[in-house]
Amino acid sequence: MADSQRLSGIFTPNVVPLDAQGEINEAETRRYVDWLIERGVHGLYPNGSTGEFPRFTAEERRRIIEIIADQTAGRVPILAGAAEANTRETIKACEHYHELGVRAVAIVSPFYYKLSPAGVYAYFKEIADNSPVDVTLYNIPMFASPIDVPTVQRLAEECPRVVAIKDSSGDLPHMMRMIAKVRPLRPNFSFLTGWDAALMPMLLLGCDGGTNATSGVVPEITRKLYDLTLAHDLDKACKLQYRLLTLFDAMLLSSEFPEGFRSALRLRGIQTGVGRQPQSPTQQVQLHELSNQLQCLLAEEGFTQEPIGGCPVGESLKGGGVDSAAVDRIVDSVVGELRRRGMS
Repeated sequence: MADSQRLSGIFTPNVVPLDAQGEINEAETRRYVDWLIERGVHGLYPNGSTGEFPRFTAEERRRIIEIIADQTAGRVPILAGAAEANTRETIKACEHYHELGVRAVAIVSPFYYKLSPAGVYAYFKEIADNSPVDVTLYNIPMFASPIDVPTVQRLAEECPRVVAIKDSSGDLPHMMRMIAKVRPLRPNFSFLTGWDAALMPMLLLGCDGGTNATSGVVPEITRKLYDLTLAHDLDKACKLQYRLLTLFDAMLLSSEFPEGFRSALRLRGIQTGVGRQPQSPTQQVQLHELSNQLQCLLAEEGFTQEPIGGCPVGESLKGGGVDSAAVDRIVDSVVGELRRRGMS
């Protein structure tokens, strides 16, 4: 039977620190877990996209969850990535993670082969019917078969084990349609956004939280943004969303994902090591330049020192690169609708 407690808050999709040989750095992973929990994350989300789950073996993925579950020791819930590209191995992963005491598993929609909605439904139905632990659907249409609203609704109706969806499309209307269709049927069904650039609007629309890559680098900011939004302190939340957007864009768009997040995390004192995806000489130069840019952004927030030589005048988390008008339009429309309903 599914757990009745709704998943909520910021679940951090953590980077996996590696040693000089490219193997899992267990000691640093444990230190990173403590670092995140001390800074207020609500939960952890290992083996997600930020954790580069396809670049580890099945045995390594299991070991990552074992380390994190042991170090967490029940202090925060764990949403464990359990996708193994086929139902048989995914169900085995669900069974193992259930034994480790995770709160739920997150399973990405079938990837490589783009399936029809009927195929996506059948895939998740088989897993949900055989999983001993609660299942979170993971919709990331840029990498995998999309999960449409009727499929989410059908799985929510038919599968008690399916308790949430993590949506990384960044599509606000899509999220609204899911909430409108599913929440009346399953009040405890959770909606989590994986798109940091719209965290505040998504929360205002009814999301329960997020699985946000920036929370692995600046957990203090994502936690504060979550708290301000839920308190309806909208002016402060909006300003913080702008700042988070600039940092998110810098880490996401200036290098191949998730290398920007790995570089930024090193600036905060976590020894991430070099990622397993080889980088060309040109990419290495670009990452060095990105590291300086990120250091300036993090320095303005008080998280690190400016790089040697200082930062260019005018670079700010409050300005450069942010389409303020676009964000204003989104936030104004959401706030206007809330006020119309007497909710703000």
